[in-house]
Parts: sequence; C-alpha cells; structure tokens
Amino acid sequence: MGARGPSSRGNLLAGVPRSIVLMVIVLSINNFAFGYLMVYISAYLPEIGVPATTVGLMLGMEGLTMAVMAIPFGIISDRKGRKRLLITGSLGPFPMFLAFALTTDAAVMIAASALGGLFEGVYLATVNALIADQTAPEDRNVAFTLSFILGGAGSALGMAFPFFLPELGILLGIEKAALHAGLLYIFALISLATPPALWSILSGVKESVRGSPGAWRGKGLGILFKFSGINSIIGLGAGFIIPLIPTWLYLKFAVPDSFSGPILAIANATIGLGAAFSPKLASKLGSVKAIVFTQGLSLAFMVALAFIGDFFTAAFLYVIRTGLMNMASPLMDAFLMGIVHPEQRGFASSLNSVIWRIPNSITTIIGGAILASGNFELPFLVAGGFYVVGISLFYLVFKDVKQVG
Repeated sequence: MGARGPSSRGNLLAGVPRSIVLMVIVLSINNFAFGYLMVYISAYLPEIGVPATTVGLMLGMEGLTMAVMAIPFGIISDRKGRKRLLITGSLGPFPMFLAFALTTDAAVMIAASALGGLFEGVYLATVNALIADQTAPEDRNVAFTLSFILGGAGSALGMAFPFFLPELGILLGIEKAALHAGLLYIFALISLATPPALWSILSGVKESVRGSPGAWRGKGLGILFKFSGINSIIGLGAGFIIPLIPTWLYLKFAVPDSFSGPILAIANATIGLGAAFSPKLASKLGSVKAIVFTQGLSLAFMVALAFIGDFFTAAFLYVIRTGLMNMASPLMDAFLMGIVHPEQRGFASSLNSVIWRIPNSITTIIGGAILASGNFELPFLVAGGFYVVGISLFYLVFKDVKQVG
C-alpha cells in the first residue's frame, strides 16, 4: 500500500495517497486534450465534409486497437508493474496529435485514431489497478470518484473549448481550419510533459508484483467474465449513438462544433457533480442497487432523445441522461476492483474494457452508417433496448455478490 495522504486533516481525501491524487491531476490534463480531439473528430470533421461513416470508422478503430492491446498490457501490468508501463505509454499522444494537426487525409486520421487506442489500452491496464493497489478498500469509492470527477472535468473543459474558437479566430485573424491545426500542435507539445511528470510522481510508489498462475483459475476469473460480459451489453448498445452525439447534432440540427462541444462539456461536468454523490448513494443503497438505480433512471431520457425535434430540448435531455447514466461509473470501477483478487486487477480492468469496447466499436461504425442514411431515431431505440437487458442482468447476477478485498 502506498504512502498515505494527510490523514490528520480529517478531510474526505485523507485516505487517498498523495501520489494517486497527483497522478489523477496530471492525467486530467491529458483528458482536456482528448476531450477537444473528440469534438474535432465527431463535430468539426463532418463540417468540412468528412462522411459520418468515416467518423464512425475512426472512433471504432480507436476502440478496436485498445481492445487488441489492453489484455496483453493488463498481464504485463500485473506481472511486471504498472507505473513503468503507464509512463512509457504516455508517450503515445504526441505523435497522435501531431498526425491530426498535419493532415485531414482519412487513412492517416484512422491510423492516428488507432494510436490513440494504444494509449487508452495502457491507461486502462494501469490506472484503475494503481488506484486500487495504493488505496485501502474503505477509501476506494472516494478515490475512484476523485479520478472520475477530475478526468470528467478535464474532458469537459476540452470539449467546451471549441465554443471560443469563432471569437478567437476573429481576434487573431486566423481561419477556423488553421486555428484547429495550431491547437493540435500545441496539445502535441503539452503531451510531451506527461511522461516526466508521471515519472516524478510515481517514482516513490512501491509495487508488489504478483501474478501467480493460481490466480487465473476458479471463481475469481468466472465472476470477472460475468461482470465483463454483462457490461459489454451496455457497451454494445452505447456504441450505436453515444460516441456520435456531436455528429447526430450536426446532421439533425445543423449544430457546429462550437455548440456541440460545450454541450458535451456540460454533460461531462454533470457527470462530475453526480459522481460526487455516488459514494453516499452507494453507502445507503449498496453498490449494486446504486448502479442499477442511476443507470435505469437514465433510460427514459435516452429513449426520449429519439423523438425530440429541437436542439435545446435535445441538449437538455442529453445532459440529464449522461449525468444519470455515468453516476454509476466510479462505483462500477470500485466494485470490479473489489470482486477480483488483487493480482488480477490490471488484467480485470483491461479485460472488462476490451469486452465492453469491441462490441461498442463495431456498433459505432454501424451507428455512423445509420446516421449517414438519415435515420436519426433508430440508434437511440436500439441502444435503449440493450441497456434494459444489460442493467437487468447486472442486478440479477450481482445483487448478492460480496467484495473480496
């Protein structure tokens, strides 16, 4: 277990090690850049004529690359250590942002998206496991909530940034395309500071390298597959529309990235505010009931989006839906880390992400094609159906499962 934070102060974060807090802060800066890039891909590129099918392919390729690499990274994380892998993997965003800055050629952008998936695979194989390894069980809901809030805040600020681009372009006398390219160059340079920052923060963290063969057999692995399999049903449904919301807003309401970006930002900010109440909700209802309650409540808003005819109502419903659905995310992370053995955590985080992301990536490609055909209702209805199945199965299977440590 890592060194404790300032426990004598008696604050909410007293049980979260300082190294974990600083790691989360540094990674939230990366999230800022990735939040901006998400809006650039899903909202700005359609504005300049990139087909929705190509946008879906880029987003899908990012997920598929992550899926291919995350499990090997997870095994390396469990057996060789997590912090060195995270530091090495954090070099990936630099060439990715550079590629997007240099060209809008579809093949290059798809390859750059795949590189982003490589970094995400490293991230998912290390960060949650590091948080769990370095934090006591009673403090994990708080630690994961902190990670979720700061990560969401970073993404939200990045997504909101395009709102200022029209005025910034006028002020600087720069066209929008050149302004986007310049920002991508800046983010590429900023990303170079991430590896040394993480090295400085994590250099004093002590890791217990585990990974005995016995840990990969029996009940522990079985419950992991149940969790990941059920979660993948939600991932499959989400892929039809959630990554493509800015594209949907542009195609249905002619909303540019300077408006859709801030909507995503507000949604992410709502996630952070909701996540702040997640530990308290879990303490009252239990983790499983809290997860099911928040995810289930969001379904009505998701289905309603399919029938909304004006931008402002759609934006309002999307923000509420996102906040409710993702209040459960830190609880899901903490619950997963608690039901698997400590020596499985890197593998578990990676496997769960892979099994979630593979169907999600495939359906994102399909969702892009559906939007390109002009059908703006079907993706929401299909997604809602899969959510109902996934949430119901999660409750039935895990309502009586106890955490192991």
